[in-house]
Amino acid sequence: MSADAVEPKVAAPPPPAIPEFAQVMGHPRPLWMLFMSEFWERFAFYGIRWAMVLYIVSQFHGGDATGQKPASELYGAYLALVYAGAIFGGYVADKLIGFQRSILLGAVFMAVGLFLLATSTETMFKLGLATIIVGNGLFKPIISTMVGKLYLQGDPRRDAGFTIFYMGINIGAMIAPVITGWLAREIFGTNDDPHYHWVFISAGIGMIVSLVWFWIGRSQLKGIGVPAPGQEGLGRIGLVALLGAAIGIPLFYFLLTIDANALQAILMALFVVPAVMLVVEGFREGKVARDKVVAMLVIFVFNVLFWMFFEQAGSSFTFLADQIVNRQFGDWTFPLEWFQSVNSIAIITLAPIMAWLWVKLGKNNPSIPRKFGLGLIFNGLAFLLLMVALSSMVNDAGKIPFWTLFMVYVIQSVGELCLSPIGLSMTTKLAPVKLGGMAMGCWFLSIAIGNNLAGIFAGRVSGEGGMTVESAHAGYTFGFYALVGSGVLLFIVAPLVNRLMHGVK
Repeated sequence: MSADAVEPKVAAPPPPAIPEFAQVMGHPRPLWMLFMSEFWERFAFYGIRWAMVLYIVSQFHGGDATGQKPASELYGAYLALVYAGAIFGGYVADKLIGFQRSILLGAVFMAVGLFLLATSTETMFKLGLATIIVGNGLFKPIISTMVGKLYLQGDPRRDAGFTIFYMGINIGAMIAPVITGWLAREIFGTNDDPHYHWVFISAGIGMIVSLVWFWIGRSQLKGIGVPAPGQEGLGRIGLVALLGAAIGIPLFYFLLTIDANALQAILMALFVVPAVMLVVEGFREGKVARDKVVAMLVIFVFNVLFWMFFEQAGSSFTFLADQIVNRQFGDWTFPLEWFQSVNSIAIITLAPIMAWLWVKLGKNNPSIPRKFGLGLIFNGLAFLLLMVALSSMVNDAGKIPFWTLFMVYVIQSVGELCLSPIGLSMTTKLAPVKLGGMAMGCWFLSIAIGNNLAGIFAGRVSGEGGMTVESAHAGYTFGFYALVGSGVLLFIVAPLVNRLMHGVK
């Protein structure tokens, strides 16, 4: 008997009740508490982003350019595992301790890991990264899922709410490199000798602020995210903390030490597990739920491609800014870490415009697949600008103009706004009711696969002996064709994906 035949006999589960919230600027009040908690967590995350590959090359490779490739691969592996950990965090929150406790425990792990980065040995540095990964897995997918729980399905404010939340991410990301760079270069070090340890210490302090903020503000949630019946015992928190310390940290430490291609194979295999669980749950809930899961997984594949090339900011773009971009303005040199803020400034500036545009377009608003296609194409146009700059704008000193890399970040930001906040909202809309946290974890796992590929790609751009104009041009040319080609393909298959989404906008 077909699924079509049995579906009418299967009762759809009722939607979860939404508490009555006070409204602030047209949105539920807890959105703003989650906004600030995420702000400080992202301050910590992005505060170390600009410094990591530079610190690895300087501290563990003696400053030699041959260290760029392994530094990029380690950075890509770290980012990948940060997001891969989300799949386990989703399960822990759904099945063991509840959403609120998962966020609090994750914040503790991340703070400890950030302080461990301030030590001077490679072993302790990787141990710190592994600890951050465990904490981020408990924190990151859960706080995003809780934003979706503040709105009823079909609430027209839902996408705007996620965009506001996404702005919280970017405000933290904007100020973080400026402050941590100032501490490393002006207060505790110099331009020629940055004290990177203070980057990691200040990020750890930011994470503590996030922890305290959520602890104080969680009462606003009116029961959303509290432990389910049977999950109330404090012993469960101790068990999760013990498993994270005894199994999670050693496991992620090991994965940080293996070859990047081997890690990629593991991540691809890991993606299959939650994907199958989501498909099985979709079949249980009926044809519509099944189709929605299939549509979601198709979008995830294109999401991998987007992040593979977008996430060059902390690796190959950092080396590009350090070696090949002309940052001189008279006697003043534009700090390379400030490039990390350009994306966030663009997001903060453009996010309200994009949110207004989606509403203004009304029935002509592009579908979710086509928004993703636009994201890929804009990302590709950023690489086109680098292609042109590296082929025809290189001066006698082997440098490209400052404005080119600046605009690369701006153009990428337009693509990000087409894709990333919409992706968070899409996942909460298409996920099976019983596996919302798992679906959000799967979304972040698709980003993980892209991030590890980003590290491998950045290593290829630098080559064995360090980045050159020629190696950068070759790598970024490949990025352009891959992104624009995948964006066009998604535009072509968008009608099919839309049918699978059954009216989800």
